[in-house]
Amino acid sequence: KINKHMRHLRYRIEWFFIKSMQLIAPLLPRFLIVMLSEQIGKLAFVFDTRGRITGIANSKCVMESGELVNINTQEMILKSYQYFSRSMIDLFWGKRLNKKNYSKYIQIEFEDKVAHEKAIKNGAIWVTPHYGSFEWISLAMGFLEVPFVVVAQDFRNPMLTEIFKNSREHSGHQVISSNRAVIKLLKTLKRNGNAALLTDLNVKPSKEAIPIKCFSKITSVTRLHAFLHHQTKLPIIPGISIPCNDGSYLMKVLKPIEYSSNLNEQETAQKCWDVLEKSIKDFPEPWLWMYRHWRHKPTLSKKNEYPFYAKESVSFEKWMSNH
Repeated sequence: KINKHMRHLRYRIEWFFIKSMQLIAPLLPRFLIVMLSEQIGKLAFVFDTRGRITGIANSKCVMESGELVNINTQEMILKSYQYFSRSMIDLFWGKRLNKKNYSKYIQIEFEDKVAHEKAIKNGAIWVTPHYGSFEWISLAMGFLEVPFVVVAQDFRNPMLTEIFKNSREHSGHQVISSNRAVIKLLKTLKRNGNAALLTDLNVKPSKEAIPIKCFSKITSVTRLHAFLHHQTKLPIIPGISIPCNDGSYLMKVLKPIEYSSNLNEQETAQKCWDVLEKSIKDFPEPWLWMYRHWRHKPTLSKKNEYPFYAKESVSFEKWMSNH
């Protein structure tokens, strides 16, 4: 009963903080948002011990495997906190953006403009990782009159879900819960609509998940984008949001991944991640390094190949053998 009371109190404090940010952020000038996010990121780096340790462990494992070189791990994790802080504040500052002014803060590059115009007309599956302003890359497409049905996880604190939902729908999108999202997304895509989701969340090994190699390490991620791709034969369009020093963003909409009967779902998911991983390697700081991307590890993995928190599991091995 005491724990329930404390949880309710914590939820109210969280709501007050986020609601205040939602109201105050749009009133601040852009340069102050950048400065504020840098300071909040510094504080988070100092006080979020668990996240900092996780981020450093993640980056060291990736460096030891040769995936990244010449990286100062402490500095990279600090930058990751700062970029993530800016992304969260920007979600609420984004209330100031509209079709007329968004281009002052967002530059969009298309790798294949003709293919993207075709995808916009016929429908597509749009994906991005937790990188840079993953919130703004979605808002930007709404201002380009490409409305998404966006899949988002509900917060443990239900008081926060509606706040984030309203902000994410600002440019014309519809946000739906990840719970029972498949039918809604299939209907949307079959009506030539567009679906959007994040692809780098760690998902419990199950029929909803699929194994991929992320920086040469096996992880369990959603299979939703690959499943939708094979059901509808619509392209998957990866995108990445690169933060700039002046507070603006460069949104790179990458070449669509077209349907191929020669690829199964796992191969499709891997191909999609490989495209995104290349962009992360080019500029690693904006990725969410503090997240536990590798919660399980194979029993035959080498020492220090995976971060300290990755655990061996019989159920993980059985799940792996089915793919």
